[in-house]
Order: sequence, then structure tokens, then C-alpha cells
Amino acid sequence: MSAVSIRKEDIKTIMKNDQTITTPSSQPPQARPAAVARPGVFAQKSRTFFQWLLPPFFGLGLLIVVWALISYQSPNLPGPVSTWHAATELFSDPFYVNDINDQGIGWNILASLERVALGFGLAALIGIPLGFIIGRFQFMSRMAAPVIGILRPVSPLAWLPIGLLVFKAANPAAIWVIFISAIWPMIINTAVGVSKVPQDYMNVAKVLNLSEWKIVTKILFPFVLPYMMTGVRLSIGVAWLVIVAAEMLTGGVGIGFWVWDEWNNLNVEHIIIAIFVVGIVGLLLEVALTSLAKRFSYE
Repeated sequence: MSAVSIRKEDIKTIMKNDQTITTPSSQPPQARPAAVARPGVFAQKSRTFFQWLLPPFFGLGLLIVVWALISYQSPNLPGPVSTWHAATELFSDPFYVNDINDQGIGWNILASLERVALGFGLAALIGIPLGFIIGRFQFMSRMAAPVIGILRPVSPLAWLPIGLLVFKAANPAAIWVIFISAIWPMIINTAVGVSKVPQDYMNVAKVLNLSEWKIVTKILFPFVLPYMMTGVRLSIGVAWLVIVAAEMLTGGVGIGFWVWDEWNNLNVEHIIIAIFVVGIVGLLLEVALTSLAKRFSYE
């Protein structure tokens, strides 16, 4: 009997020892595994910032290196250093005025932006309503299709002589070229957006007996807005692209005329500066319209 009782006590003792060994709470503090430290908020923000900054930084650095190598092989092409010094001197007084054909680069940029704003504004004022009409009515869509198909592929500068013939002046002709070049993306994208409105929405409008104005403002406009803003973004890019070429041919004050005038003076540094200025202004316009599209998105 005593042997049996001893065995039972031994079994209980062994079980208790196993529980004390396997229970995590019974382990001394120094034996527990250390908790995995999570990265702080500052570290995460720093990593995100550098992931956003480094790729464009390396891209621009690569562009400058390639530019420097090409300028080293071609002595007539100014390098980054000489162009930087010329830009520093140029932008030290960007709004000087000596005469009508000798003004600072700041006035030339503002003159080009004014022409773009006028031509682009007229294109939006006419093109967006036309897009709604073409997309809303099948008859208008079929009627406009051959006209758009013929006129849209025409080069923007091919319209310049027509503008000079009609308006008898260079400035309205340049605005006309911007208008006729920027109107097509707005018409096409708006019409496509209207045509993609679900038929269920239009059936509800019929059931509720909504007026055409209510259909446009309450149903079509919210749905079409992303398509319309895409057309606006494409149009502003085309408008800023065209104005440089148009001003080279028409003359006067403007960034395009300024580039051509600097070429006649064989000032290549200023031409390279103008290329960067045109690119930066176009990028800023694109970013502004993208932010505007996100702000007014109905999604």
C-alpha cells in the first residue's frame, strides 16, 4: 500500500513541476523574450518622405549628369554650371522693361499665361456644353462625329494663318490657335462621360419627371465630372504646348517669342533656361488641375 501511495505522490509532484516549468508567468523576468519594438511615427514619416524624395532627386541628378557629358562632347552646348550662372543673372531682374521688344522673362511668361488663359477659357466655355449636348443626344453625336474626326487631327500651327487672315493681328491669332487646339479634348471627354451614364439613372429621371436642367445638374454633372476634368487637364497641356510655337511665329511679348529672339542673339543659355521654365510652368498647371479634380471629385 505504501508503495502505491508513494507513486501517486510522485506523479503529482512531477505534474506540478511540469506546470511550473511550462507556465509563462512563472518564468523570471529576465528569461522572457523581449517585445518586438515597433518603429516610431517619426521613423515611418521619415522613411515615407525619403521614398517620395529620392527617386525624383536621382532622376534630376541623372539628367544633369547626361547634360554635362553631352556639353563636354559638344562645346557649343552650354553646361549646367554656365546655365545656372546665366539663370541667376536672368532672374535677378525678371521684370525689367527697355522697350516693347526687350522685356524681362517675367513679363514674357505672364503674357503667355494670359493668352493661354483666354484661349483655354473660351475653349472650356464652348467645349464643355457642346460635350454635354453631343453625349446627351444621339442625333447630335452622329452629326458632330465627322466634323470632329476631320478637324481634330489638324496640326495646331496649321490654324495660325486662318487666324491671321480673320483677325488681322498676331495676338488674337495666337489665342485662336490655343482655342482650336484645346477645345477637342474637352468636347470628346465630356461627351464620352455623358454617354457612359447608367441607363438606370435616366429611367429614374423619367419616373420622377425631372426637367432637363435637373437631369444635367443632379445626374449628369456629378457622374461626368471626372471625365470632364480629364479633358480639362489634357487641354491645358495642349494649350501651353501650342503657345510657345505660336508665339515664335507671331512675335510680340511671350515666352515663345523670347526663345526665338534669344536664338537670333545666339544666347543658348537663355534658350535652355526657357525650356526649363516652360516645363516647370506646365508641371505646375498640371498639378493645380489635378488637385482641383480631386477636390471636386464625387467618388
